[in-house]
Amino acid sequence: MAEQKFKVVVRLQDGSSYIEMLDHPVEAKELAEKYRKEWEYDFIACRVDRKTKSLLEVLDHACMLELLDLRDIAAYRIYQASLSFLYVRAIQRLYGKRVSVSFENSLQAGVYTLVKGRGVQAEPSEILAEMRAMVDDDLPFVRSVVSRQELMQFFKEKGAKEDLRLFNSAPDIEESLLYTLDGVTEFCFHEMVPSTGWLKYFDVVRYKGGLLLQHPNVHDPKKIPHREVKKKLYGAYAENAAWAKIAGINCAADLNETVADGRINETVLLAEALQERKIVEIATEIVEKNKRFVLIAGPSSSGKTTFAKRLCIQLRVLGKKPLYLGTDDYFVERRDTPVGPDGKNDYETIEALDLELFNTQMKALMNGEKVDLPEFDFMEGTKVFGKRIVTLGQDEPIVIEGIHGLNPKMTAEIDEENKYRIYISPLTQLNIDAHNRISTNDARLLRRIVRDHQFRGYSAARTIEAWPKVRTGEEKNIFPYTDQTDVFFNSHLLYELCILKSAAAPLLTEIAEDDPSYPEAQRLLDFLKFFRSLDDFGLVPNHSIMREFIGGSTIL
Repeated sequence: MAEQKFKVVVRLQDGSSYIEMLDHPVEAKELAEKYRKEWEYDFIACRVDRKTKSLLEVLDHACMLELLDLRDIAAYRIYQASLSFLYVRAIQRLYGKRVSVSFENSLQAGVYTLVKGRGVQAEPSEILAEMRAMVDDDLPFVRSVVSRQELMQFFKEKGAKEDLRLFNSAPDIEESLLYTLDGVTEFCFHEMVPSTGWLKYFDVVRYKGGLLLQHPNVHDPKKIPHREVKKKLYGAYAENAAWAKIAGINCAADLNETVADGRINETVLLAEALQERKIVEIATEIVEKNKRFVLIAGPSSSGKTTFAKRLCIQLRVLGKKPLYLGTDDYFVERRDTPVGPDGKNDYETIEALDLELFNTQMKALMNGEKVDLPEFDFMEGTKVFGKRIVTLGQDEPIVIEGIHGLNPKMTAEIDEENKYRIYISPLTQLNIDAHNRISTNDARLLRRIVRDHQFRGYSAARTIEAWPKVRTGEEKNIFPYTDQTDVFFNSHLLYELCILKSAAAPLLTEIAEDDPSYPEAQRLLDFLKFFRSLDDFGLVPNHSIMREFIGGSTIL
């Protein structure tokens, strides 16, 4: 009797599709290796019927297989996670298993790590050589899915007290991944590549008191980006680490235990007070330096508007009468909006703003002239005048919030000595554990999902679908100018992931399996399982940045 065949539809990222008729189960990596011969980049991961999987996934039934290279964000995360495991294992082989490795935060072209151990002086060249030797050996990543009970037993036998704390504090986790590399087994949040031979591009360099593990850029998978670490960004992360130490919240288990023990109110108040102190420091510096043009920029869901309003209040406390402006009121007429490569209006580009009018009016304001500020009518697509005619007092500051605030083109006609630039972003320092980081982008996406639903009536699926385009706009219009800032403001709040879980999880669970955003929704839901919900939004102060997303702000 002939073997019954089953059909696998293989889809590549350029939209092309192929049919494979299989008569026996195969791992996805076999098809990845077959189609790699005609593809520019290595395939790193896959989706099977829209669910993100390792290339170790066994195909034993009719399905759709999407092969993903590093330009896909899901594959990119898997590459980073696999590279991190390789990095840790190489360090252990060099300096012993008792050496500790912690992944602190993203830092431009890589991940900033700390390597600690008595008498250990970690050398980047040694680590790099060991990692490359392990790549040459093509060591397998061995995958297993275990129940919560099995996982807890594994941690007990391993003596992994911190991981035991994590899973004891996060009761929503029913099963998890374990991966073994070179005889060492670790709990992993992400899937891994099939073997170390799939990890071809990386570097290790010294920076400050730690090491940078560098990985390829998602836009250029075969190249390690030029290392250009922003000192102010590093300083912002260091400041956030100090805040976390003050609050005693250094990992997910710490946060979960404060919720379970009823101590979260103190953490909320402390987190808010630390941010307020920073706003006071910034306002004081603006006044002391007599800066009249305060420019606030940052990526989506950073809390720019709330921060700007709170900064204005602190400037008033210091005796100033600031004028607040949003650059969205300076959009060109809709008929004049530039068109992007997709044929749609591009509202993210700086050319979508009436820069001539903006600069003319800003100079007039600083000269004490009466100015008729526009208000943009988004329904009609036009600027409306006559509603806001203002005069600025002598030496009074203008506080301007918008994504292009750091771009020199925005304020080309304003004297540099008058400008004070602020970059704002939620720079998440809290990690799941020492080896599993929380991405700042994930925190921002969750914020945006909640805000879009609360204030725009958008589904979580719609927000997730639009997110890649938002990120592309940030890469082009915001991130290149972060080195021109005077100060970084970290808008992340130590308690916020518990609030965001309560607000976002129900929205994510509504996404159907056949929706293109389903894999990302499931990943976010799996991520949120590591945190306890904080359902009492009344604990959040009404002037908090978090209110910009969950609603109930008294400052907006």
